Amino acid sequence: MENYLKRALFQDFGKKVLPNKVLILLGARRVGKTELIKNYLQTIPTGSYLQLNGEDINDANLLKDRSVANYKRLLLNIDLLVIDEAQTIPDIGLILKLIVDSIEGIKIIATGSSVFDLNNHLGEPLVGRKNTLYLFPLAQIEFSVQENYKQTVENLEQRLLFGGYPELVQYPDWEDKKDYLFEIINSYLLKDILVFEGIKHADKIYDLLRLIAYQLGKEVSLQELANQLQMSKNTVANYLDLLSKVFIVFKVEGFSRNLRKEIVKSSRWYFYDNGIRNGIINNFNRLDSRNDVGDLWENYLASERIKKQNYHKTKTNNYFWRTYDQQELDWLEEKATVLAGFEFKWNEYKNTKIPTAFAKAYPEATFEVINKSNYLDFIM
Repeated sequence: MENYLKRALFQDFGKKVLPNKVLILLGARRVGKTELIKNYLQTIPTGSYLQLNGEDINDANLLKDRSVANYKRLLLNIDLLVIDEAQTIPDIGLILKLIVDSIEGIKIIATGSSVFDLNNHLGEPLVGRKNTLYLFPLAQIEFSVQENYKQTVENLEQRLLFGGYPELVQYPDWEDKKDYLFEIINSYLLKDILVFEGIKHADKIYDLLRLIAYQLGKEVSLQELANQLQMSKNTVANYLDLLSKVFIVFKVEGFSRNLRKEIVKSSRWYFYDNGIRNGIINNFNRLDSRNDVGDLWENYLASERIKKQNYHKTKTNNYFWRTYDQQELDWLEEKATVLAGFEFKWNEYKNTKIPTAFAKAYPEATFEVINKSNYLDFIM
């Protein structure tokens, strides 16, 4: 890809490739993990690395014999081992631990498109031996490297409709963009969940995603979802957990420091990518003919903010806030004990004030309305 956009992680990435450590790069399928690594490998001497793909049976077999002798043979004169889609290799955590512990100076990069296997199988054995980085669909931080303010403003509608999957950049035609997103949804989106969890009812998961897609920025009741899907509440909770582990959706919980009227039990769910959300409900209509622009705006700001926090390494807890008498804040951040409240408004002329109950309960908190005139400061 000639028009490869330099990823926000790139700088950090090289610094995290260290002797006798595993760098784990996590992110949904098709967000550009392989491309990022390809670009990184161009910066180091050829021949000094070995690249394997966990989904290639021959590659996986090279790692099967879990012995120091086997790995010493395999990695003779190799400084760096790269394993793509590492989550598909059985016992990958133990394999990597053995390599890291027994081959002096070896560096390892492992990529994965799901947290469950990598974290379960990698989690325990690699304590203290790994660094983890996350890669998301393209963020405005990354687009802005090659577009000016005028272009950013012009591209906003596209970002709200089609999201930021890197390969979309190749398709100037909107119909092609749609086809590409449908392809991702049909071929890649649930691949890891269906393989690992042996789930029989893919259609139920799509139905669940559709329900979540229509409830952006609203509290989601697991019981209600369960009733609608005719499944148990536990199964719904389990499916949502899996969907967050393959980076399709993420959860934001209600905030409370024990004001009696505050709602904390329920959660809100957002998609990491607007394009996936719109593809799930099969609606790519222009903004002027939609009734969910506020939802798209909220999802876009929430997902971009998460990317920004990640790439800037800001340690923040994200919440929403609401009381039983319907006073609410879309987004609330807690850093140490400092609270910052935000209200997301698509219409920049709409006057919005801080909710009285919130101002009273948290007088030290800041408050800001995020709209089209100032949103870039919020997400970049």
